[in-house]
Parts: sequence; structure tokens; C-alpha cells
Amino acid sequence: MLALEDLKVHFDVSRRRRERLVVKAVDGVTLRLRKGEAFGLVGESGSGKSTIGKAALHLVPITGGRLVIAGEDLTRLDRAAEKKLRRTAQMIFQDPHSALNPRMTIMRSVAEPLVLHTAIRGAALTSRVAELLEIVGLSRQFLYRYPHELSGGQKQRVCIARAIALEPALLILDEPTSALDVSVQSQILEFLKKLQADLGLTYLFISHNLAVVRYLCRRVAVMYLGVIVEEGETEAVFENPRHPYTQALLKAVPYPQAVQPDRGPPLQGDIPSPVDLPPGCRFHQRCPAAIPGVCDIVVPPEVRSGDTMVRCHLFTAADPGH
Repeated sequence: MLALEDLKVHFDVSRRRRERLVVKAVDGVTLRLRKGEAFGLVGESGSGKSTIGKAALHLVPITGGRLVIAGEDLTRLDRAAEKKLRRTAQMIFQDPHSALNPRMTIMRSVAEPLVLHTAIRGAALTSRVAELLEIVGLSRQFLYRYPHELSGGQKQRVCIARAIALEPALLILDEPTSALDVSVQSQILEFLKKLQADLGLTYLFISHNLAVVRYLCRRVAVMYLGVIVEEGETEAVFENPRHPYTQALLKAVPYPQAVQPDRGPPLQGDIPSPVDLPPGCRFHQRCPAAIPGVCDIVVPPEVRSGDTMVRCHLFTAADPGH
């Protein structure tokens, strides 16, 4: 359903003409999502997760690489191809409060993609919007309400209704529950799982919440500073993480029990600047298992085995320097 091949998204943030500063938000990412699956993308803030989602929908310009959705190369778009993309793939954003126009009724917000892309009008349009609201668990009485009259969970349901209005095959969900209360998060996750089963949707689920990804996604990729460092079946990655960064992320997950397990020292330091990337492995400055003279010099290659991938010198062949 979705294939990213060596995708690059770089932003020029130079303030002076003589000094060129480039943020390498996504720097050579290859991912493939199968039709009908839920695929998780996790990592710290600033790792480039949201940029991948936006690049897939051409909400930010692509610097290099290739983007294929439903078998069509959409790396470069004309107006017709862009309109077709909007019908094939949609995005649900992190903050439902800012995703809805406060001056538009729920009816107008949900109807907007139908007005732009279909010929449905009048009573048929009202009926279709009411049907969409019913799918997400909201009654017709919400049609003429404004966003400020809704709770956070209700707003997110409206955003979901708008996203599925054109019956897309792919949904990109960018932290869709992080702005909601914990109890509401649970409701939305249950609904998203049921919605995927009912409509046969493909999900790219972007989150820093590992528990949410483990619950919803069958496969997961771990991202650090613009690159994928580990990928595989969710249960396999969570039960036996191979990359030191994945191990650190899982150790940082809070436990509800009063007695905490011995998980060793927490990850030290902050994620480096994407403007000034470290040489070699991008994680070596924070990695407790870094190999001097190797990890700080040589970029680790991908080591693939079936559906799993890890980018770490600890798993390269006999000589880790080659």
C-alpha cells in the first residue's frame, strides 16, 4: 500500500546567504506497508516521525528518494495526481483542537472533502455527513455544533469522520491520542482498531507511546535522528530488542507497579541537532555499547533477516569495521 524508498526530507534553515544550514529531518528511509496492516513508527521527539507522515501526503516537499502509494509513483505530483492522492490517503493529526476550524460547524468541516472531490450536494450531503458521524459514534445532533462545544475525544472522532469521508485506503495517524485524557485514549484506540477491521484500512501509526503501538500495530519501525535503526514484528521487537536505542526506549517505559524492576541507568544526553549530525552511527554519542574507532567513524549498514532489520555494528559480520 505504501512504499518509501531512500526517502529524504531536508529543510534549508539558513539565515545568511554565506552560511547554508540544512536540517536532515528524514535522511534515507525505506519502509513498506502491506495492504490492511497497522504499522507503527516510534522514536523520540525530533526523530523525524511526523515528517515522514507529512511527506507521504506531500504536505512537506520531498528532497530525494521515491514514494509509491497503491502501486503508483507519487514522488512528483501534478494537480490531477495530487487530487487522486487525497482520495487514496488521508491524515489524522495530533491535536484535534487545532485541526478543526473554530468558525465552521461540524457539518461543514466533515462535508468539505466531499464538496471538493464529489458531486454530492444538498440533502444527500447532509445525509452522508450524518452517516459518517454515526460511524465514529456521534449522533446527528452534532451536525450544527461548533468545535468549542465538543470534548477532546469528540473532536478527534470528528477528525476521523472527515478523514474517512472519501473512503481512503491509507490513514496516517500522527499521535492521534496524545492530546487526549487516558480514558478517552482507550476509547479512541478501541474505535480505531474496529474501524480498521470494518473498512479494511491500512494504518501508518506514528507515536512515541510504545504501549499504544504494541496494542494496535503488527509491525513497528524505530526511528532515530532521521533514520530507521530497527524494524520487525512488534512482539519480536518489544520482547527481544536488538538495537541499543530500542532497548533504551523500552527501559524508559513507566511501570504502574509500586515495585519497579531493575532496568539499569537511563539513557544519557539529548538527541543531537539534525543540522550537525554526528559522524558514524548517529546514536554512538549516547550508546552504552558503542565500539570506539568503529561506531564513531563508520556508518552502520542495514542487517536484514526476513522481516527484521537492525542498523548497528554489533550485528555486522565478523569485522564490524567493514
